[in-house]
Amino acid sequence: MNKDSQFGGDTDRSDTRPILIVPYMWIGDFVRNHTVVRVLNERWPNRPIDLLTTSLCAPLVDYMPGVREGVVWDLPRSQLAVGRQLGLAKLLRERNYGTALVLPRTWKAAIAPALAGIPERVGFVGEFRFGLLNRWRWGEKKLPRFIDKNATLAQPDGAPLPPEWPVPQLRVPAEDIVRWRQTNGLSAGAAVALAPGSVGVSKRWTYYPAAARLLAERGFEVWVVGGPGEKGLAQEIVAAGGPGVRDLTGNDLRNGVLAMAAAGVAVSNDSGLMHIAAALGTPTMGIFGPTSPYLWAPLNGLAATVVQDKSVLSCQPCQSTICKMNDHRCMRDIAAQEVVEIARDVLARTQGLANV
Repeated sequence: MNKDSQFGGDTDRSDTRPILIVPYMWIGDFVRNHTVVRVLNERWPNRPIDLLTTSLCAPLVDYMPGVREGVVWDLPRSQLAVGRQLGLAKLLRERNYGTALVLPRTWKAAIAPALAGIPERVGFVGEFRFGLLNRWRWGEKKLPRFIDKNATLAQPDGAPLPPEWPVPQLRVPAEDIVRWRQTNGLSAGAAVALAPGSVGVSKRWTYYPAAARLLAERGFEVWVVGGPGEKGLAQEIVAAGGPGVRDLTGNDLRNGVLAMAAAGVAVSNDSGLMHIAAALGTPTMGIFGPTSPYLWAPLNGLAATVVQDKSVLSCQPCQSTICKMNDHRCMRDIAAQEVVEIARDVLARTQGLANV
């Protein structure tokens, strides 16, 4: 029996053909993609949903409810890689997908689903992908946010945007967190996780080392979380903070997921780890400089949004990777003491810690 879906159109319980989502492969965008999964789960409750994923993002799939499987296939950036595309198309053909949602608007993202002969290939026109897509959507530029552009592809064509999209969810079993703490020799107390990295240095807050020192002086356990590209930052933060600060950066994103799941509060730039922490339900503080919280903050909501007063700094947000006006004041003028006090307030509010 069909019923109306809050995301447009009728659900169809008789349709059991699997669906493939071709998402954006940046970590934060990949997490946002779970909203698309949830919309599809409601619209077609009996159709399995798979995600194309890179090796980097693959661990996230294990924690996404409503996803059957991740199809791990690494394609080089900025290259056509014909052989890899043909190999991926062969794999997709064997899986008998009925629908592919191609979220990126690039020509390259649509090649393998087309070569695989997936009957229904949905996406925005983008780079004139006529022939690669056969369910074209128009009007992408009129949609206000990144999530609107992606999730609307999971709706019937022409359906209005809902008042709210379902938020991304990542669920980590409690026993996995306990095991992870034991493996890393960490206590069961409420720790502060710092995520100092981001794609683009302009989004990186300046004073993580000073914040780590202040938090450690107040008795908090502090973890630095990130990938191999943050190893240098982590070493600076540990050197400033002392023995109460642990470097938990590494090559495996699963370690970052578990760290954010175990933390009492996460302090992050506008980055993939901010979206991971928020989707896990960890109280998350997002520090924003050149980017807009309205456009790029997690749908889940943040425990605190740290941003300069626009009346003081009118150029923000600028979305620029290089500051050309105010010597990066949007980040430099956010003091370490301010962030630490907000973190203490968040912990007191969410963890019931009276003497933080």
